[in-house]
Amino acid sequence: MAETTSTGPERGARERIADNPLWYHTLELAPGAVTPGWFDLRPVVDRLPWPDVRGKRCLDVGTYDGFLAFELERRGAAEVVATDIADHESWDWPARMRARGPAALAAIAGPEKGLGFRLAAELLGSRVERVEVSAYDLSPDRVGEFDVVVCGSLLLHLRDPIAALEAMRSVCRGQLLSLEEVRLGLTLRHPRRPVAELDGAGELCQWWIANAAGHRRMVEAAGFDVVRATRPFAEPFGPGHPARGGVRARLRDASTRTLAGGAGVPTAAVLAAPAV
Repeated sequence: MAETTSTGPERGARERIADNPLWYHTLELAPGAVTPGWFDLRPVVDRLPWPDVRGKRCLDVGTYDGFLAFELERRGAAEVVATDIADHESWDWPARMRARGPAALAAIAGPEKGLGFRLAAELLGSRVERVEVSAYDLSPDRVGEFDVVVCGSLLLHLRDPIAALEAMRSVCRGQLLSLEEVRLGLTLRHPRRPVAELDGAGELCQWWIANAAGHRRMVEAAGFDVVRATRPFAEPFGPGHPARGGVRARLRDASTRTLAGGAGVPTAAVLAAPAV
């Protein structure tokens, strides 16, 4: 429904956007009213190997602010369910961050998990249903089955990404679209060998970041056959992304521009189907 403040709908949407302390996704929620997201998928969304979602029941796993869920809806899905965890305590925190991580994240993102999604859905007039459930706990009994399952930038934050992918496999009766950050150096050194870098100790709650072959193998290990895969591309930073300084960051940005075609996070995407 349109905003009705004295200065018009655009100003009203901007005020609502400002209610959310941290936006992960960059979303245009009204003409000229864009969220200051950390990442901006809009320039690269058409590079993803999308299946035909028209008239289908679709699931977005780990939706955060809902960019991919709203994109499924925009592309003609008949029904879209978006899942995410209920609170900051439910992240897959490494042991070093488990005690202080939730409070630290709440101080940055605000105490209410999912506020960005709810504001975006309201301003967009979306019918996407948000369900609070961990990726590990997906099952036909819990959420039903789906023609298309989408998961973006989630696996790196999970201690057991294969278990989460297997749970997605249990509810997928058609196709899976998975897009994840990948390590360009590992991709160059091992173009066919699946390998991954382990963190599990840092403040960003990151566990495994694979090379492109490793991302494909994770999907295959969970019971899918890869149908299509992209080469690594750069997922652009959004207007709200923290400033990156220092020699290491500049070198990484230069490498990403050279090898992935732009500034941002090196990302790869695969389209897969449940193995028979």
